[in-house]
Amino acid sequence: MHTYTLTVFDTSGEKLLDETFQAPTEKEAKQIGESKLKEMNFEEKTHRCTSAAGKLILFHR
Repeated sequence: MHTYTLTVFDTSGEKLLDETFQAPTEKEAKQIGESKLKEMNFEEKTHRCTSAAGKLILFHR
């Protein structure tokens, strides 16, 4: 399992979410991130999901 961090920002730059989770692959991490965003209605907010190594997995501006 690998560690990923999902971060969501408001238009003011305020951090709304900074959550770490585990996933076996980047593909599954992207799916988990998208699912969490949908659950919290953050799909249209600026967000990113990165691996522990700093690789960008998911991004929306």
